[in-house]
Amino acid sequence: MRSVSQAQKSREGRARQGRSRARGVTRGAAQQTFGRRKKSSGGPLSRLFASLRAVLSVRYPMLVMTLGLILLTALAALFASGVIGRSIHRTNAAVDAVIADAGFGISRLHLGGNVRTAPATIQAALGFEPGQSIFTADLQDARARLLRLPWVAKAEVKRRYPDDISVRIVEKQPFARWQSLSGLYVVERSGGLITDKDLGPFGKLPLLAGDGAPKVAAEFVDAVAQHRAIVARVQAYQYQSRRRWNLLLDDGVIVKLPETGWRKQLDALEYLIVDKGILEHDLAEIDLRSPLHYFFVTKSGEQKEKKIERGRAI
Repeated sequence: MRSVSQAQKSREGRARQGRSRARGVTRGAAQQTFGRRKKSSGGPLSRLFASLRAVLSVRYPMLVMTLGLILLTALAALFASGVIGRSIHRTNAAVDAVIADAGFGISRLHLGGNVRTAPATIQAALGFEPGQSIFTADLQDARARLLRLPWVAKAEVKRRYPDDISVRIVEKQPFARWQSLSGLYVVERSGGLITDKDLGPFGKLPLLAGDGAPKVAAEFVDAVAQHRAIVARVQAYQYQSRRRWNLLLDDGVIVKLPETGWRKQLDALEYLIVDKGILEHDLAEIDLRSPLHYFFVTKSGEQKEKKIERGRAI
């Protein structure tokens, strides 16, 4: 019995030692696999970059700052001397030449919609050079320059491959002339200024006077145009104190209209001219601002008053 027990104990002891060794080997293998770094197998470039990182690390801040200042100073000197600019220009010119030889250089310009804007003016505003690469043409900048021309209201600039630029513009419509303190202008219906140059062709447009007149004139001028007897004699539309209108007729007659209700008074003025022949008298002023009375001033300074009955002068 003793021999059997001892043998069994001996076998159990050897088994425990074997398991203990196996666990030790496993732990050792795991530590070797994940606990150690593999040696770098990079080539010369990897070693060079590693050396640069070591030199330019935060351990040498003064060195990094010094190298940066030297680099910036060198770049500034190159830009100031024009070397870089000339090099870029030469490169761009060479590229444009190659593209032009390939058939993509700007050679034609198609214009549409321009009546008062000369083709040479449009071409100068576009800023494109013959033979310039159609790909490098800045269409948005060209359109912005066109919109700065006096007569251009809208503009569209497109590429038409291989070598055409198409330009379509919409010009402003002249509505009236405006006599301002700074000079005579042609204005749009909305009141926007167009130009003060070459106004000869616009002599028949309505003439406005007074501060702020262009912004509010359209409705009033249209209303006067419905009265043939009045519009045939109007020389100018005078805006008074930004509140009301005067009509300056031929022979120097001034017609004063009210701030409100002026449409009705235009009808009355038409009646006075056509049916009463009021302009045949030696008048200097017709005052229609009162809803109950009309006042007339002769050129001699005499004042006359007419009562109103049912909207007509007696």
